[in-house]
Amino acid sequence: MLSTAAALATATTAQVAAHAPGWGHGGFGWWFIFPLFWISLIALFVVGRRLGHRTEHRQAAEAVLRERYARGEVDGTEFRQRLEVLRGSGRG
Repeated sequence: MLSTAAALATATTAQVAAHAPGWGHGGFGWWFIFPLFWISLIALFVVGRRLGHRTEHRQAAEAVLRERYARGEVDGTEFRQRLEVLRGSGRG
């Protein structure tokens, strides 16, 4: 009885391994999806943080420029030119 159960278990395992892609016989399988998922998630996190920091720095620079304009250190023309450069539309 025990040898029959062992033979059945061995036969079933061999059949599953033969028909399941990626399990046995060197098949490619789906193993690559999990690392790709985590790499993509980390990349999105890094890119999002960098974009957030750029926005924060630009807003801080614009605030300093507004303060200088309010104190009279910069005239209206220079203020608008520098603001365009900070926002990226003044790049050539």
